[in-house]
Amino acid sequence: MDFIAGAIGGGLSTAVGYPLDTVKILGFYKGMSMSVLTVSLISSVSFGTYRNCLYNICRLRYGTSDAKPSKVDISLAGCATGVVRVLLISPAEITKVRMQTQKPHHSVATSDPSSKPKYRGSMHCLKMIAKEEGFGGLYRGCSALLCRDCYSSALYFLTYSVLCDWLTPAGKSKPDIFAVLVSGGCAGMLGWGVATPMDVIKSRLQADELGQHKYRGLMHCARESVKAEGLTVLFKGLGLNCIRAFPVNMVVFVTYEAVLRLAEHLTK
Repeated sequence: MDFIAGAIGGGLSTAVGYPLDTVKILGFYKGMSMSVLTVSLISSVSFGTYRNCLYNICRLRYGTSDAKPSKVDISLAGCATGVVRVLLISPAEITKVRMQTQKPHHSVATSDPSSKPKYRGSMHCLKMIAKEEGFGGLYRGCSALLCRDCYSSALYFLTYSVLCDWLTPAGKSKPDIFAVLVSGGCAGMLGWGVATPMDVIKSRLQADELGQHKYRGLMHCARESVKAEGLTVLFKGLGLNCIRAFPVNMVVFVTYEAVLRLAEHLTK
């Protein structure tokens, strides 16, 4: 049920946050089809992995999965979730970045092939990357993505758990909708706040197509970016990421909790 609840929450959040995920005003939904195809699966796997990791950690440490997890337990489960996410999300991320950063097609009348966009859609982009750069091309920037998702996922789930506990009145076993909305929104903002520097590096590595290859790897990309544009380059899009993250993760968590509670009610 964790997988189903995560899938529904992830799917509903896509339309809420996607327009703010691209800087091209006329291209708000460029590359969205790949995200629509994958976001529910990724959200499902994320929440399912997190809950299963947490259950197993509690069983190993306390002898029962019903024990209240510590902050360290939650952080470890969140970190493990980040690792699993990267395996699924990298091809979708690189496709989205390439679609959003390719030059727009201004003239449809001209027969000059150079005036046409390289990628005709998300699936075409995915196939072209695999054809030109091999299977490894789909995981370009994976090191930055791994760094981004591991610590941000740990903070994400930890923040949600701590805030829910804090906002839930004494005597109640579960948070109300207000607590879930606030906790989910704040968890998303903090998660993306710490993830932004690595997200900038990840996007630059993924946009570095065959024939360009300005960057030799994660550290080289970070050094060159800071050298050329200053330390503030690592925080490009921080405000937009946080604005996007709050409503998106409100939707994710409130849907997740609602589906779980509905399932519990139906199985009684």
